[in-house]
Amino acid sequence: MAVRLDPDVRREYPRIAPRLVLLVLSTVFTGYFVNAFMHVQAAKAEPAVLVSAVVGLAALAFLQFRFLSNPHADVRGRTGLLALLANAALTFGGLALYGQGWTAMVGFFAGSAVLVLPPVVAWPLFGVVYVASGAVQWTIDHNPLHVAYTANLVMVTGLIVYGLSRLRSLVEELDEARSALAGTAVTQERLRFARDLHDLLGLSLSAITLKSELAHRMVPDRQDDARKELTEVLDISRQALADVRSVASSYRELSLDGEMASARSVLDAASVTYALDAESTGELSPKVSTLFATVLREGVTNLLRHSKAERCDVTISSAGDVVFIDVVNDGVREGGDGTHGSGLGNLTSRVEALGGTVTAGARGDGSYRLRAEVPVHGGQPSESWEPAPARREPRIAPRLATVLTAAVLVGYTISALILVWFSGISETAVLLSMAGVVSSLVLVAAYFSRPGVGVRSPLGHGLLAAMAVITFTPIVVFDSPWLGLPGFLAGAALLVLPPRVGAVAFVGIVVTVGLTYTFHDVGLVDSGYGFIATMNIGLIVWGMTRLRAMVSQLHDARSELAELAVTKERLRFARDLHDLLGFSLSAITLKSELSLRLIGRDDQRARQELSEILDISRQALTDVRAVASSYRPLSLDTEKESARALLAAADIEVRMDLDECELPQEVRTALATVLREGVTNLLRHSKAEHCEITLVRGGDRLTMAIVNDGLVGHQEPGRDTAGGNGTGGNGIGNLTVRVADVGGTLEAGAVSADTYRLQAQIPLPR
Repeated sequence: MAVRLDPDVRREYPRIAPRLVLLVLSTVFTGYFVNAFMHVQAAKAEPAVLVSAVVGLAALAFLQFRFLSNPHADVRGRTGLLALLANAALTFGGLALYGQGWTAMVGFFAGSAVLVLPPVVAWPLFGVVYVASGAVQWTIDHNPLHVAYTANLVMVTGLIVYGLSRLRSLVEELDEARSALAGTAVTQERLRFARDLHDLLGLSLSAITLKSELAHRMVPDRQDDARKELTEVLDISRQALADVRSVASSYRELSLDGEMASARSVLDAASVTYALDAESTGELSPKVSTLFATVLREGVTNLLRHSKAERCDVTISSAGDVVFIDVVNDGVREGGDGTHGSGLGNLTSRVEALGGTVTAGARGDGSYRLRAEVPVHGGQPSESWEPAPARREPRIAPRLATVLTAAVLVGYTISALILVWFSGISETAVLLSMAGVVSSLVLVAAYFSRPGVGVRSPLGHGLLAAMAVITFTPIVVFDSPWLGLPGFLAGAALLVLPPRVGAVAFVGIVVTVGLTYTFHDVGLVDSGYGFIATMNIGLIVWGMTRLRAMVSQLHDARSELAELAVTKERLRFARDLHDLLGFSLSAITLKSELSLRLIGRDDQRARQELSEILDISRQALTDVRAVASSYRPLSLDTEKESARALLAAADIEVRMDLDECELPQEVRTALATVLREGVTNLLRHSKAEHCEITLVRGGDRLTMAIVNDGLVGHQEPGRDTAGGNGTGGNGIGNLTVRVADVGGTLEAGAVSADTYRLQAQIPLPR
């Protein structure tokens, strides 16, 4: 179920989220750069050295903000690699020139490497940098705690750089993906409407046409029979109007008994002998009953449109936990099998949604059979009758935020514990201070930073007050500014208190801690550390907590936005139905009533009205096809952008290389369909992490290829089976027909143990 966001909140999150992460990222990164400069200055460096340090830090900041942490930069391409190499030169060159004061910049390099390089290379490199930083510190003083502090500083800094940079790009990707996902939902809704028009109105309008023709012939000599046919035309037209409303409102439950009665009437009018045999199958679920009514309607519609049947037998039976419906007729045309049109494909998708199967085709005795079999209770399909796709939960955004937040909080806690150990107080004081640090971590991790927890409550205010006592008591009692984690308290104040009060409390805590360091006369660098560390930690606690909540709510909002888009599409489609079909069906109803009154009184006028009914009903059928077909053409450019956004939202790395060339609309539509089907299969049936989509013009052919990793199950290279990308269903078969319609060929299957390729080749028009 979609989470219902307040309208003001829905408008605010997309606007605030990217700005918030940029503000937090800029403030935190700037704090690191300022702290590094203060360390260089504290070493009493010459003015030239200070100037070089400023230039180096400015260059690092430019690389970080402009390329490495910019979601719009080509961070995984050549530009990102060059920026990382420049970062490495500045980082390790600076470390050689300025010493330990440059250590935090090593963390920036480690975090940037994870952003730029492939994970299989980046994370081992991150570990190497982590270990190497500790090893270098060991060569300096052989103090295990110093080694742990330095290595922990590099790790925490690297995770902060990676986490804030990645979350910034994820928030923007999610914001962009909402429109694409809503658009996809709208497209599915359009196709559903087109299918429902075919299923619900096609038979009704065909029956009206047939019965009007019959009544037209009967008026002079068989007036009672003509009145009977017109009465049935009236009933059908009224039901068709109800069907129009049902399509628009998505209420589509059909009566099996009503459809059987309608089938008898229509077959009678077409002079088709029939037998309807519905043996006792027990109580069918509404879904199964509606489905069988749809099968019966489709079977009779196909009979009227595509056969020369003289007899039709309808049988409903059961065997165990399965129920069957068979629609058999003897009118298979020479060279045909009755499978014209898209109705059978639509019907198949509906039956499969209930866990059943459809078979249709000519038999050896010259008859044609349509059979559907489904479980008695028919499963639990969605209201749209679409087969429920495998829900592909986002694999990185919420999890990344949670894991990184936990890692950073623990990292800060480790640093605080090391500082407590080196503070020079008694063992009892050390133990009590450490208990306070761990208590602060527990409060932040278990309560204040958890998305969805109502921290602005009496309990939240009480725990914030308790945390203030835990934080400042050791500092006051043991007279040392190095005790506790005041940054955690500052971040919690921003989360618990109203914005203005929280901002004042945040500044107050930062200033208080900084002054505490200053009053203890610990030097400029350490005083600066008190200010900067408290500010940075507070902003990270607040920012990452808010970002975790926003990422989760943006994911949930996608469903709601898709629902809103679908609702809007339904309203627009309802207007189309009203404009195109409402008048026609109302006119048929009125003219049928008039014809009934005229028969026997003015037969010539009655026949004229019947002729007009025929014209209207034929035009209404044309309108149905027009409304339905207007939703079919696809835009290759739109599908390309939709695919890019969908894959990015699913955290699948995608590379697109599509040649720009002028193509006929039918070719562009075929390619757009291939792209949509390929991405749909990938999302539903694989665990892909990488995807490459190419469209290449070579000689007299166009070749589109969609290649991805992450096959599910075993699939031999070169074979197209039901494993891998799930190509055992109808999607690839339907796609093959579409590509063949424009003279092309389609290939799909595994090309290696972990790689799947869908490839379409289409000849270029001369």
